[in-house]
Amino acid sequence: MEPRPSLSQRASGVLLHPTSLPGGPGVGDLGGAKEIVEFLAAAAQSWWQMLPIGPPRNASPYKALSVFAGDGRLVSLEDLRVRGLLPRTRALRSTRVGARRTTEAPRRADFAQARREREPRLREAFATFRSDAGARERRALERFARANATWLPDYALFQALRREQRGRPWTEWPSDLRKRRPAALAAARRRLADEIAYHELVQWIFDEQWSAVRAHAARRGIALLGDVPIYVDHDSADVWSHPELFWLDRSGRSSQVAGVPPDYFSATGQLWGNPLYRWDALAQTGFRWWIDRLRYALRRFDALRLDHFIGFARYWAIPAGAADARSGRYRRGPRDALFRALFGALGRVELVAEDLGSVTREVIELRDRLGLPGMRVLQFAFLPGEEGSRPWTIPERCVVYPGTHDNDTAAGWFHRRGRTAQRERELVRSYLGTDGREIHWDLIRTALASPANVAIVAAQDLLGLGSESRLNTPGAARGNWAWRLRPGELAGGVARRLRTLTETYGRAKAKVNSARRR
Repeated sequence: MEPRPSLSQRASGVLLHPTSLPGGPGVGDLGGAKEIVEFLAAAAQSWWQMLPIGPPRNASPYKALSVFAGDGRLVSLEDLRVRGLLPRTRALRSTRVGARRTTEAPRRADFAQARREREPRLREAFATFRSDAGARERRALERFARANATWLPDYALFQALRREQRGRPWTEWPSDLRKRRPAALAAARRRLADEIAYHELVQWIFDEQWSAVRAHAARRGIALLGDVPIYVDHDSADVWSHPELFWLDRSGRSSQVAGVPPDYFSATGQLWGNPLYRWDALAQTGFRWWIDRLRYALRRFDALRLDHFIGFARYWAIPAGAADARSGRYRRGPRDALFRALFGALGRVELVAEDLGSVTREVIELRDRLGLPGMRVLQFAFLPGEEGSRPWTIPERCVVYPGTHDNDTAAGWFHRRGRTAQRERELVRSYLGTDGREIHWDLIRTALASPANVAIVAAQDLLGLGSESRLNTPGAARGNWAWRLRPGELAGGVARRLRTLTETYGRAKAKVNSARRR
């Protein structure tokens, strides 16, 4: 097994969410993960970065029904057939990453199709398990349930009740269920025992498949970089089971919600709507919920990106019911106290501070006291008058990107219209010495050549795709999260070209050297 990469070593990787993989009905799944690992290894990469992998309430991975559970859509149906939980006669047509490219392969995810086709197959697998599973498999499921007793019972019950209540948010459930009266919960567990067992089985299968992918990645020297959103969704098992940790009114609705003030992405700010934490209540427990959350996330990933790190220093609190984010105000975050508790319980785990946005001195000082790498995005490096953000200013202790999942693709960004865009193009051409015809590779080269310890490239930029392949537009209500690879797009020439640049700039897995601390 190759040594595991570290965020303090000079290395590089690719940003690609599993739902963007080819193969599988509607969305990509873990059945295509091994092929991506092989691509990364062939391209001399060290990191595979993903977005949050919880079960989404809608298309967004940042609106999960649980921050502990895995996304059942990612379960490989082909693996279930191999294990005998589904009949082999229903095998899907292969659409692997390295397969021959087909023009018929969908470019966009179909989330409705994923729901229609995947859930019936998972329920069929559950029925087969209940009737045919041997003692060994049943004991493995029992061990999984015991190991995850801090969250699994509440999550499975929440999902069962949500189905019984026809998808209504938990604040609209009967009062005794909404308020978690013990007698009502006990009755629900008896009444919904089969449905609860189904959700427990799906989580066990997800965990087994994920563990296999992570083990394969480790054998190939690839580390997994996960994403931990600072906030959770209101209509989630997390808020329903721990209402005392959030700012809620007596009915369970949020009294103030999360977002950010006006910024680069939006003149009216971003109104996320997530409930805000009662950091005082969390502190009284020694931040136990956060410790459990990161402990479990680190069973799946080698390092974690802390989304909206700014919120740990100060956060934007918006009154519930506000039309947009402009009426919010800043409040003090937990700062060092939270991280002392985390590191005290978990050790010096590897974290990336997503410190983009309205960064203040308090944010920078907190990040640096904790010794965490921040983030730099090259699409923000060429704004007129922002000489202090140019690529030559990138520090070692950071992760650099041509663009993240919230940015346009490199080609889309460079070729967009507008006076500001024209001035940025002129700066880019002059700074990089390019005509812009392969701007995606120009920015990839700049990221890999930079002093940053880690460089991460979005899969769309490896292919030079335009704005139609953008994964997310912050503030847009529709059209996000649906981009997918086509079979064969990352095979052959892309891997060779990326490997050459990776080796040229000293980031190849075989040549990883400890980077100097800044």
